[in-house]
Amino acid sequence: MEKARPLWANPLQFVFACISYAVGLGNVWRFPYLCQMYGGGSFLVPYIIMLVVEGMPLLYLELAVGQRMRQGSIGAWRTISPYLGGVGLPVGGRNFGQPLATVSSAQPSRLQPGLASVVVSFFLSTYYNIINAWAFWYLFHSFQDPLPWSVCPLNSNRTGYDEECEKASSTQYFWYRKTLNISPSIQDSGGVQWEQGLCLLLAWLVVYLCILRGTESTGKVVYFTALLPYCVLIIYLVRGLTLHGATNGLAYMFTPKLEQLANPKAWINAATQIFFSLGLGFGSLIAFASYNQPSTDCQKHAIIVSLINSSTSIFASVVTFSIYGFKATFNYESCLNKVILLLTNSFDLEDGFLTASNLEQVKGYLASAFPGKYSEVLPQIRNCSLESELATAVQGTGLSFIVYTEAIKNMAASQLWSVLYFFMLLMLGIGSMLGNTAAILTPLTDSKVISSHLPKEAISGLVCLVNCVIGLVFTMEAGNYWFDIFNDYAATLPLLLIVLVEIVAVCYVFGLRRFESDLKAMTGRTLNWYWKAMWAGVSPLLIISLFVFYLSDYILTGTLQYQAWDASQGQLVTKDYPLYALAIIGLLVASSTMCIPLVALGTFIVRCLKRGDTPPVA
Repeated sequence: MEKARPLWANPLQFVFACISYAVGLGNVWRFPYLCQMYGGGSFLVPYIIMLVVEGMPLLYLELAVGQRMRQGSIGAWRTISPYLGGVGLPVGGRNFGQPLATVSSAQPSRLQPGLASVVVSFFLSTYYNIINAWAFWYLFHSFQDPLPWSVCPLNSNRTGYDEECEKASSTQYFWYRKTLNISPSIQDSGGVQWEQGLCLLLAWLVVYLCILRGTESTGKVVYFTALLPYCVLIIYLVRGLTLHGATNGLAYMFTPKLEQLANPKAWINAATQIFFSLGLGFGSLIAFASYNQPSTDCQKHAIIVSLINSSTSIFASVVTFSIYGFKATFNYESCLNKVILLLTNSFDLEDGFLTASNLEQVKGYLASAFPGKYSEVLPQIRNCSLESELATAVQGTGLSFIVYTEAIKNMAASQLWSVLYFFMLLMLGIGSMLGNTAAILTPLTDSKVISSHLPKEAISGLVCLVNCVIGLVFTMEAGNYWFDIFNDYAATLPLLLIVLVEIVAVCYVFGLRRFESDLKAMTGRTLNWYWKAMWAGVSPLLIISLFVFYLSDYILTGTLQYQAWDASQGQLVTKDYPLYALAIIGLLVASSTMCIPLVALGTFIVRCLKRGDTPPVA
């Protein structure tokens, strides 16, 4: 007898799993950056529009397919058409339009070769967990007093500070030298950093323990990974709003720059943020939905998850900009104090005479009264600007491990705030990893070929072990450069193509009316005009536009470049990727995108051969 398919203990577990997966690091470190780049409050206009025309419809589509098919992310679209096996969604041993009453909770599955969603999810899992390893590293160091990134270390002679740290900053030095021990270029690969390797092993061990028993263990973990980040964000919001200068950051965020609404890149980035923040195309949402009861109202869940995800991005931005305001104000006032001290000592001014309010006036007087002496001091006078401090846009690892740590080190009880922050990052990262690994494990455990030989725990362990071993590449001295390659190129174009094929398959291959009929039989809810209009026209056109934009952007860019750390200057410099790195970038993109046409071609050849072997009917 076939084992019954595992189910979520209740609908709330499913919603929490989706929130834990969708609400991730991108909400904390990319959305605030986009607000900063594209007009503050005015960026919310294209963002909300893209949520309505792209985010909710595509999320509903994936949840509906996963719940209806009741299988993991291997070859679902082969049920709709045998030529769509390379897309990478669940497939059962039945027709898609088969009445729900005849569908078993454990349908036989067929493992199809080279599936796009699984390949992309595998790439993502391989490099994404290194972020959790870095978070563990910073969390462990957060218990030191003072924080190790708060001051520069002494040089080897103990006669001054380390030269690289003095040219950069203490937070940059700790990130690039102590954490990454980064090489000057991608060609200088160096060896594996054993501290980072151990942190990566720990990160994968935690993930393995969370997914060990499937929905039984994941369903309990998601309560923590979904809720605890909000607790930390609320605590940080209260602290952030009480920091000196927080209002400067919030004013910068909420002051709209309406001219940015005419900037096409603002709309493109809003659409991209919605698309990737929800985790569309990876197969994770489909895998989660496959453990639902068939009658679950997945439309309601799609709306809830997408709204919570977007609300979290806005909420996290308020927290981030309050911290931005504190950091910018602190740096601005420190700059002013250095200028005041320099002028006071150079011109023997009375202590307290020169203040921030009369600085510009006194500078003008000194320049006219003592032109010779002032010209000697002028090169040392920094240009202090609060606006330029606020406008310094940083995203990704630079925001989490440099900008935030810069602000945290200047807070009272900095160890406490550091522990809270990196604990939150861990919860966000682990929550996303649960979804990433589910996209890989669900089709494997659904496959009779594999599950008949290996128990679920062994399959999970092998997947984690393989990912961990490959992930050691990112702990090498050049590992951060490879991390950027995977982060920039492993998923963008492939995911757009995967979701586009999904929509076309449902609406134009299988047929929107038939799909609507299946949804009504499953949930009892009639599909209204909004969902049909988005699926049949608006969403696919939007994805095609994004695909064309990214493809043309790659072509027009010419030689692809990366940011390398120059220790002698204490800053990042731009370099061209070597030929072998470009070849690997091409393989990353092709290995997933080519799954769809190659599987279709293979299916066509096999069917032709079988047709040729069939004896003629008399």
